[in-house]
Amino acid sequence: MTRRGPADLRTALAGLDPLPGELVRVREQVPARFGVTARYAKWAGTPAPPPTGPGPALLFEQVVPSGGGAARPVLIGLYGTRWRAAGLLGLTPGEMAPRLLDAVAAPVAPVRVKGRAQARNVLPPDLTALPIPVVTDQDAGPYLTLGAVLATDPDTGVRNLSVHRMCVQGPDLLTIWMVPGRDLERAHQAALRRGENLPVAIHLGLGPALLLASCCPTSLVPDSVDELAVAGTLGGGPVELTECRSVDAECVADAEYVIEGELLADLAPENPHGPAATPEFLGYQGRAHPALPTVRVTGITARDGAILQTVSGPGHEQSVLLGFGMEAAILGRLRALGAPAESVHCHTAGGGQLMVAVRWRAKRSSADDALVRECGASILDGFRMAKLVVSVDEDVDLESDADLWWAMTTRLQADRDLTVLPDREGFPLDPTQSTSYSAALSADGRTAKAHFDCTVPYAERARFHRPRFTEPVEEPDTEVPPSRLSFAPSPRAPRRPAARPPR
Repeated sequence: MTRRGPADLRTALAGLDPLPGELVRVREQVPARFGVTARYAKWAGTPAPPPTGPGPALLFEQVVPSGGGAARPVLIGLYGTRWRAAGLLGLTPGEMAPRLLDAVAAPVAPVRVKGRAQARNVLPPDLTALPIPVVTDQDAGPYLTLGAVLATDPDTGVRNLSVHRMCVQGPDLLTIWMVPGRDLERAHQAALRRGENLPVAIHLGLGPALLLASCCPTSLVPDSVDELAVAGTLGGGPVELTECRSVDAECVADAEYVIEGELLADLAPENPHGPAATPEFLGYQGRAHPALPTVRVTGITARDGAILQTVSGPGHEQSVLLGFGMEAAILGRLRALGAPAESVHCHTAGGGQLMVAVRWRAKRSSADDALVRECGASILDGFRMAKLVVSVDEDVDLESDADLWWAMTTRLQADRDLTVLPDREGFPLDPTQSTSYSAALSADGRTAKAHFDCTVPYAERARFHRPRFTEPVEEPDTEVPPSRLSFAPSPRAPRRPAARPPR
């Protein structure tokens, strides 16, 4: 198997270093409390508050922990654009969903490597000594926002790698928010039924294939499939595991940090001092949970010069990480229905989950008009998080916001092309999905959903021809009269080279 992307985070960063505008190193000291995210805010991208837009990854080389102590490196924004995130694996954004489907269908199992644990540095089990960022003065505390938790279900023996938000409650204590019904919660419940705690390894700083696989939804990766094996196929080589030092668990050998511990039965408030958690991926301040499971930290290991990787709650990066897996799940569903979908884009404006754009291949008959609408409704009913679906033709660029708005403006009549599905199961972190906002909803966490059919009707296709500019035939020794250059850039004006996405 030929490796498609970097196996670890260091190799990924080394590949970005020579590319203009892709990685910025900040060498002066900044505080973990407010400093990292405040400086990154202008590049975080919507749903982060304006002014903001997509930008480079930032590697802060000296971040001072909130509890004091030695400054350590922190990385944010590595997946801040879709082109950079896909390019780390040698792909384009449109190639990610088919590649993820292939990886789920043909996973490559991880391998256990002896002796790798001894190569890692052992740190005191003190979370306050790590440069874990705090975003706002309302936050419950420092948060691990990109901690990938590896655990094995004691009943099934299947590993699960998934990202969860975890708040530092003390030097060796975390609260963890697990979405109900997901694999990690089931493994935790299985351990509790045995009267045991669940050993876990929390990873900070993984290779791109691993992190992208860990963010895939359960609708894409079945319970019986190991996310590490999906990452093996996605990255082009098996993931290497080693043993933890303080708990009976496995960890990824080349992770920057591994926080070892046990997921306990004990519950604790996420924020003992107020109602806020930390900013959420849809762009609003999160609400703290009154009682969450806890993780007791038993040990921390790290590579030399370990880099703590984090993510801004709202922003392009988290939306990109969540979006690629959902795109693959939706594309897989459409393929199973025999629908002629060409590609899917889960837009960052919807947190990579709530807004879905689908590009369809050229219609072959009027029956495809109805098929597009049926499939749009199927996505909305089949994916709880999906709130808006926009269907477009194959001449529309899904990666261009301007093209999507152009299609909606010139290829949609609201009275015939907008389908509303009322009172469906939704996602309560969207503040409109509340009975206080809409009396038409039967309960909080339900929502009206909409499909915007911006595809041209089959019978009308000849009227919607999009012209392509014709390239002139250049004749040798022909000079263009100066008057025709009146709007050309001045030859004295320096031109900035266009930044190319990593390949």
